Amino acid sequence: MTNLFFDEDGAFKVGVELSSSTSSCQVELVSGKRIKVKKSHIFVTFTTPSCSEFMKQAQEMSETIDLDLLWEFAPEEDFSAKDIAKDYFGEEPTALQAAAMIMRLHANPVYFYRKGRGNYRKAPAETLRLALAAIERKKQQELLKDQYVHSLVNAKIAPEEIKSSAISLMVKPDKNSIEWKAVKEASDELGISPLRLLLQTKAIASPWVWHVDSFFSVNFPKGKEFSRNLATVIDNDYDALPLVDVQAFSIDDSNTTEVDDAISVTPMSGNRTCVGIHISAPALGISRDSALDIAARDRMSTVYAPGLKTTMLPEAWIKAFSLDEGKVSPVISLYAVVDNETLDVISTESRLERICVAKNLWYDKIESEVTEEAIQKGMLSVPFGAEIIWLWHFSKHLLNKREIKRGRPEAVGRIDWFFDLQGEGENARIMLKGRKRGAPLDLLVAEMMIFANSTWGAFLDEKKTVGIYRTQHMSRVKLTSVPGPHDGIGVDYYAWSTSPLRRYVDMVNQRQLIAVLKGEIPPYKQNDSDLFAVISAFDSTYTTFLDFQTRMDRYWSLRWLEQENIKDVKACVVKGDLVRIDGLPMAQRVPGLPELPRGQNVILEVLALDFVELVMECRLKQVLNESSELEEEIIDETEVEPKDSDMSDGTQEISESGN
Repeated sequence: MTNLFFDEDGAFKVGVELSSSTSSCQVELVSGKRIKVKKSHIFVTFTTPSCSEFMKQAQEMSETIDLDLLWEFAPEEDFSAKDIAKDYFGEEPTALQAAAMIMRLHANPVYFYRKGRGNYRKAPAETLRLALAAIERKKQQELLKDQYVHSLVNAKIAPEEIKSSAISLMVKPDKNSIEWKAVKEASDELGISPLRLLLQTKAIASPWVWHVDSFFSVNFPKGKEFSRNLATVIDNDYDALPLVDVQAFSIDDSNTTEVDDAISVTPMSGNRTCVGIHISAPALGISRDSALDIAARDRMSTVYAPGLKTTMLPEAWIKAFSLDEGKVSPVISLYAVVDNETLDVISTESRLERICVAKNLWYDKIESEVTEEAIQKGMLSVPFGAEIIWLWHFSKHLLNKREIKRGRPEAVGRIDWFFDLQGEGENARIMLKGRKRGAPLDLLVAEMMIFANSTWGAFLDEKKTVGIYRTQHMSRVKLTSVPGPHDGIGVDYYAWSTSPLRRYVDMVNQRQLIAVLKGEIPPYKQNDSDLFAVISAFDSTYTTFLDFQTRMDRYWSLRWLEQENIKDVKACVVKGDLVRIDGLPMAQRVPGLPELPRGQNVILEVLALDFVELVMECRLKQVLNESSELEEEIIDETEVEPKDSDMSDGTQEISESGN
């Protein structure tokens, strides 16, 4: 009985020859399967040992062949496995030796190149040296990876190499790196996600560090700091602008650093009042395509989250243009002449000028005194009390006109909850605070900013000057260069222009306004590709920043529940299993919640808090015999303005009027 050692599709096999023809043989494999083998594919014939034993012995012998020695005396030209087996073993090779040799050659393509079936050529010396070095490096990396895995799995300690790159391993992993391979292998072995593993081993110090550092790693890859050449304010001579004598005041939270709007109220003859809305004018000093403009455009907006703030502009530039008390600053002013009896606007005028803000009023310091009851009585003891009273009545009039146009009343009265963190970072003491939508100061600032943005939107359209508008039709809010109404707010035009220190769209619109007021060619023309690029980039970036703020609001909501040891929470059904948690800036889904009417109040039992996934695990405990009124619009987190805890821009003009 003849046995054959042959090649089938690149794999060495053995079998018993059953029959033979001129060019092929019928062979029965060890498994019992019968196949046809070309004679040109047969390397060795043998009778003993058995097929299975032959393969075992050939493999064992193959591993004893000295590769380096074999390479040394191999000829430079092509050679056959049979010939070099004869040279290596010093005699006519046995079937076992011949099979062992070809298996050794075939298994080491680094040493020997394949040149057809059974033929080889040795690799050049330098090529072999480099290849062996690469193999050794890979071997050492594999050993190092195994050490990392052992440390992660058994010692529960992250090696320094993994710790130093932990965030990047999660947000932008190099899946060929040994660090990633070690983390993935260890997490698979433990049955947890790579992120959970890095948190458990303190490679990432905490969920808070993960949420914050991952956001900035992705969105600020060059770091949060501005380059030094942008930190110095370029001196500009604004003395040519008229310095107007108005008693202007601002209303912001006391921790505000970007005071970009102020208001003045000046009595006029004929039972009229002149209302001035004064907006900081950084566009006067930051020209299009300047280095600072490019940096601001790259950021698009100031980033807000509880305890965190990363500004769109360098601190020195903000300070230079912020409308701080007692400082003369360049502004774009919108003046509206108002009839004191009807409170209708008779005329408007925009000017480029300078003002000196008489007073920075801090919302959190005076809100308890500025109540609707005190205003109705005409008794406000705060600075500019009389002006605030008049502005409140004017704002109510503007609100009423918007409500008529939009076809429904404004969604006021809801509490917007926010966090005041006492201390630094994740260990801060969490103070939960609320601000009632439609409260006098909130309403006043919101309506003044809506009025300015809508008036300047109409002004740009009237002057045939392109701008960036925020429109809403059929509940869809979008940025566009095409003028159009904002149905949700109830205005014919709406062009963000009142927050140029913290929002790039406002800076663009301000440049256009300044050019018109100066009688110059506007920086942006119709169909300007840069303008469309700004709109697209702003939409994307702003959504990302809003999502970060929402996630951090959820994080601190969960932390507050932990801090206060809350076991039950009250919630209001929004739709299906979506509920809004009472007293927190947080909504979430409750799997398994029965079908309940919109607005139904329930009690949820808190089971667990997940600070990584930002989920409160809970279950329904009680359906209350009460309900809450909700706005018509379903919660849409992307329409919530980043909160700087200030009153700038009217908290997104009352959050896009209900969204």
